[in-house]
Amino acid sequence: MNIKFSLLLIFLISQTISSQEKRARDYGIKIGVLKTGINNAITDVEGVKVGHTTLIEGDSIRTGVTAILPHSQNIYQLKVPAAIYIGNGFGKLAGYSQVKELGNIETPIILTNTLSVPTASNALISYTLEHPENKNVRSVNAVVGETNDGYLNDIRGRHITEKHVLEAIKNAKTGKVKEGNVGAGTGTICFGFKGGIGTSSRVIPESLGGYTVGVLVQTNYGGVLEINGAPIAKELNSYPYKNGMEADGSCMIVVVTDAPIGSRNLERMAKRAMLGLAKTGGIASNGSGDYVIALSIAKENLIDSTNDSSFYNKTELKNSKVTPLFLATIEATEEAIINSLFAAEDMDGRANHKIKALPVNDIIKIMKKYNRVK
Repeated sequence: MNIKFSLLLIFLISQTISSQEKRARDYGIKIGVLKTGINNAITDVEGVKVGHTTLIEGDSIRTGVTAILPHSQNIYQLKVPAAIYIGNGFGKLAGYSQVKELGNIETPIILTNTLSVPTASNALISYTLEHPENKNVRSVNAVVGETNDGYLNDIRGRHITEKHVLEAIKNAKTGKVKEGNVGAGTGTICFGFKGGIGTSSRVIPESLGGYTVGVLVQTNYGGVLEINGAPIAKELNSYPYKNGMEADGSCMIVVVTDAPIGSRNLERMAKRAMLGLAKTGGIASNGSGDYVIALSIAKENLIDSTNDSSFYNKTELKNSKVTPLFLATIEATEEAIINSLFAAEDMDGRANHKIKALPVNDIIKIMKKYNRVK
């Protein structure tokens, strides 16, 4: 093996290790008490897929699309029990009222920027109508969430097209999920640092059901940052109303479980996701759109539109058995948010705006000071 090849190999290995170390746990930050799934991602819930389309062009386009598919079949024909909880409603979430009324979703979930919600809705309608089994469909409730990436991105240019949305759906896969400056998180900002896409999961012990809860977030909000209980914002002297720093922004949170529960307990889970956001220092400010979409993909409870029966035949977990799901949701949400920060990188964008990534070395020193690194 020659020297040049050896150096190249070492460089490639170091780059791989570096990319693997961009999640909180790779720095010894272990949030909560429950175990994670194999990928510590929303895709640890069997069958769930995630896809991204990322647009980084010129000096002002910094945006994208993230698609979450609850299962691989025709979602319109095999609907999924769901609920949406509004932590703070300064946002443009499409599809809320029908989910609230009927307790299910019938399309993939799309996340993007604020002014691209109509385009994404159109794309989901096109996606649904293109299925041969849906030839008689005349109503589609597209579920699209957003945050505003207009500081780094030329949001008024409305660069997202239907093709970009359909590409994200087509690209969706199981396994590891890309985080940070990708998809709908490409141009977002969180706690004054570069935000983005983050994900995490928790697996409940077999004695409590053995269910999995997965969370994916699009972080674009403010507050007083804490990581695993350490007062990061105070130590960095960086928090709202200090040196002109803003608190506004938004956070989209998607929670998926394989536990057999309906929309009522899914809404209860969704509420707990906001507790996870609060544990990171989020304050759901006046200008923040904080929405949680929660769904159950338990096979026995999927809603088969082709079934002519007048009755649902469901198995539903008792209220007294859902508390472990609440804990799993809180922990996975908190860690997904922190992962979005660790995975993000510096970004320049519109009007020469610049946002720095989380100062990881400083963060680790603070974490050690407060004994928050294991």
